[in-house]
Amino acid sequence: MSKDAIVVGAGPAGLAAAAELQKVGYAVIVIDKADSVGSSWSKHYDRLHLHTARTMSSLPGQVIPKKYGRWVARDDFRAYLADYAKNLDVRLGVTASSIAKKDGRWVVESSIGALEADAVVVATGYNHTAKIPDWPGLKSYKGRVVHSSEYRNPAALDAKHVLVVGPGNSGAEIAADLAGEGIAVTLAVRTPPNIVRREVLGIPTQSLTLSTYPLPTKIADKVARGMQILTVGDLSKYGLQKAPRGVFSQQAEDDVTPTIDVGLIDALKAGTISVVAAVEGFTKDAAKLADGTTVTADVVLVATGFQRGLEPLVGDLGVVAPGGRPLINADEQLPGLEGLFFLGYSNPITGNIRQVAIDAKKIAKRAR
Repeated sequence: MSKDAIVVGAGPAGLAAAAELQKVGYAVIVIDKADSVGSSWSKHYDRLHLHTARTMSSLPGQVIPKKYGRWVARDDFRAYLADYAKNLDVRLGVTASSIAKKDGRWVVESSIGALEADAVVVATGYNHTAKIPDWPGLKSYKGRVVHSSEYRNPAALDAKHVLVVGPGNSGAEIAADLAGEGIAVTLAVRTPPNIVRREVLGIPTQSLTLSTYPLPTKIADKVARGMQILTVGDLSKYGLQKAPRGVFSQQAEDDVTPTIDVGLIDALKAGTISVVAAVEGFTKDAAKLADGTTVTADVVLVATGFQRGLEPLVGDLGVVAPGGRPLINADEQLPGLEGLFFLGYSNPITGNIRQVAIDAKKIAKRAR
């Protein structure tokens, strides 16, 4: 007898899972509340390119065209996803509200009614819901506060001075984007990031990371630190101190990926980005910093990350860990919940899209 599956989410993870399940004989329906596949990519800032190399960012069965270059642009990746989805049954504008198991079958309650299947793959995205800290005084702050997910380009932001909060990949790249257009940028940093070059001597850092990843964490940290010293150098004179943990330790213990440099280092050295202490709260007119000083800016751009947003969908199943991630990923299963899979939530240092392609195959093999 043929089997069927529902995939919730039409991003890279959802499409990969659907394609692989289809290969092993499943009739698969992909649903997504958006009006296009890979919709989250349309919401990223204009200058975004993949931080992982094209050759290691393809989904199973279809390589990203060489014409898109080594570092694939946002809109080119969206075009690739749209082409990838052509042979899949993708139903857009459909919102999933809950997932439950009834009489041995999985039921996804949705805006078009209940959908039943033998298997369900949840792939709603690692960066699902914008996260803004509940800073004291934020509600009474009179200035503009914009989350990184709302940022498109310097012209659209229309500001002369921007306080960027958070030195992760989005914050660092947006800060560099703004500084490149002559906008005064202040970067608020709580924990100094591990900064690495996107490529070294023409070799993508992702490739170097993959070669180091099998080593014990402490040794991998030492190798990565040596590379940082050679390629990044000491940025303390520009206000950015050494990260408290090594590249691999920070990923393993804090779930924080290294910041890939695409302009931040040059901007720091040029003095077009200034680094200040972490934001601790707000007055009506300014941001209060951890060192007791304040910053007044036209816009406070918050690059403090995202939440997984899984609780409304599967919170009743006991599969969401305290930090918001699912307890299982890829082909892992929980007793009594066989047939329920999660894809795209591991956030590995070796590249999330690459891992999605690997894990989609694992799901299909397990579900076969």
